[in-house]
Amino acid sequence: MNKKLLAVAKGTAPADLVVKNGKIVNVYSGEIYEGGVAVCGDTIAAVGDVDYCIGENTKIIDAQGNYITPGFLDGHIHPESSSLAIRPFAEAVLSHGTTGIMTDLHEIGVVSGLEGIEAVLKEAEGTDLKVYFVVPSHVPFAPDLETSGGHFNPEIIRKALKRPDAVGLSECVGPYIVAEHPELMEAFDDTLSMPGKTLQGHTPDMKGPAMSACVAAGVSTDHESFCEQDVFERLRNGCHLMMREGSAARNMQVLLKTVMDNNLDTSMVSIVTDDLHTVDLQTRGHLDDALRTALGMGLDFVKAIQMVTVNCAKAFSLEREIGGLAPGRRADINITTGAEDFKVLSTIAGGRQITDNGTLLVHYEAAEHDPCILNTMHLKNPITADSFKIRVDKDAKKVKALVMDTLPFIPFTNRRDVELNVVDGVVQCDVEQDVLYIAQVERHGVNGNVGKAFMGGFHIRGGALASSVGHDNHNIIVMGDSFEDMALAVNRCVEIGGGQVIVRNGEVAAEVAYPICGLMSDLSLDELAEQKKALNQVAYDMGTPIAIPFMFLCFICLACIEAYAITDVGFIDVHEHKVIDPILEVIK
Repeated sequence: MNKKLLAVAKGTAPADLVVKNGKIVNVYSGEIYEGGVAVCGDTIAAVGDVDYCIGENTKIIDAQGNYITPGFLDGHIHPESSSLAIRPFAEAVLSHGTTGIMTDLHEIGVVSGLEGIEAVLKEAEGTDLKVYFVVPSHVPFAPDLETSGGHFNPEIIRKALKRPDAVGLSECVGPYIVAEHPELMEAFDDTLSMPGKTLQGHTPDMKGPAMSACVAAGVSTDHESFCEQDVFERLRNGCHLMMREGSAARNMQVLLKTVMDNNLDTSMVSIVTDDLHTVDLQTRGHLDDALRTALGMGLDFVKAIQMVTVNCAKAFSLEREIGGLAPGRRADINITTGAEDFKVLSTIAGGRQITDNGTLLVHYEAAEHDPCILNTMHLKNPITADSFKIRVDKDAKKVKALVMDTLPFIPFTNRRDVELNVVDGVVQCDVEQDVLYIAQVERHGVNGNVGKAFMGGFHIRGGALASSVGHDNHNIIVMGDSFEDMALAVNRCVEIGGGQVIVRNGEVAAEVAYPICGLMSDLSLDELAEQKKALNQVAYDMGTPIAIPFMFLCFICLACIEAYAITDVGFIDVHEHKVIDPILEVIK
């Protein structure tokens, strides 16, 4: 029993902080009414008429008639996709009213295992952002189709689930559930045997019996919905619908329109971002940006706030701890404007004021990183221009090849068959047909694999792009129209300790370093965003129409996203879950 909290609630001791003169958005009752919030330490003591909690030394924040909401919660986010280390990431999202996140830090785990994840969680403790750990269910994500640095097995998962901040198992893949993958089933049993732990789904295209099987196995949420049918499949099966509004995938508007048009109950609907690009975080914001979109669609103000607060908390069985303004909950509080011009004015996280009328009041010094998340670029073999050549019979004149084309608005790939020239037994790309070389180089020092294929949709000319960010294995993905430029880009990526590099006509034209796991930087949001803008501008100058080319590029490595992928193992047919040859026919 927290006796000081009880005393503040009863009025026999003063609050440490009081927010008053606001309109309380009560996510439990669905009401909006005048009042305030009293805080004792990091916990809410009272809500409503809280003048009785004010003492001589109580800090008072005047809401000036604005709305008082709970702090926002993102139930599915990979902070690594922002390219920010966890401390500058915390500063960035707190500035937009996000006070808590649920994350698996899967990308860190891919490179440095549970040891790396725990090192980053330790760094996060030096911030005011509440981080809940959702244990990765698979590392590597597609074990027979990619090479990773870190690995998770049932024993490691059991250890991770025992952490006090662990709230469940993340990214439980639908086809693996239907196939009753033995290690995944074991992890399910371990998770469900622990009180309060949940199974978080990754179930795109799961319909009918497949969706029934996933929910019957214990999966309670899904963030991979894209269309109207997906909304009904999830909600009618009692599966929490996480509507994604990030950078690589922005599905919320289609899904929310379905919810609103059909007057569906919203208590099992929340908004998440999943993957958010540095520049989008700087220019658009975080969940506050998604709320502006939702409110602009006509969503009721209270329901919108519920979708980024209490609904998320309930999805993780955390509603008694976070997600609302009520006694005993963590003192996460936002002061906001109304629906027509929605913005977060001030934020309190864990009882500490973080922003005041848009001004950030805190700064977290860069962490002294654990060695396990540094110096992670290890090539087993030298990389040269020859590393990327696809060879056929020297007598061949042409080949028929399968090219994977990315869609311009989401990094899903489609098939296109083309004819390509052959010179001295080496298949040539063809920029006139929008066909580039693409490859992935294993960088964890395991086997030296180089997978090779052909790419369309990026439309670049005169160079190469390379990145040590490549979901879900984070080997080096490289694409270009010149073998020499591709080799230079990969080797430069290694030299800078990981990052993203553009080479044009034999020279490095732009680069951004990610020394933490080859994924993240200690730079501030603004500093890193400006570097990323410069990097993207060079890519635009080379002809790409894709707004975030490097984020799209890193998703081409995903062996679980339609319809093709490239990993260090080779060219992947995602539907068949196997390596295939991009050369369909040799023409002599």
